[in-house]
Amino acid sequence: MADWGPVVIAVVLFVLLTPGLLCQIPARSGRVVEFGNMQTSGISVLVHTVIYFGLLTILLIAVGVHIYSG
Repeated sequence: MADWGPVVIAVVLFVLLTPGLLCQIPARSGRVVEFGNMQTSGISVLVHTVIYFGLLTILLIAVGVHIYSG
């Protein structure tokens, strides 16, 4: 029986936190947040990486999300 929880959570967070897809923190135009601009910058990638790692760690270790199949 395989535990698909970490895989599903990682893929969903990766898609949702892709810089420029839904939002970009910090924005390129001097704002704090931009929505749906499909552009990115180095600092934005760094910020989204830290947010991704933090949420993934909280959901997998602290909450303990598990999805079993089979």
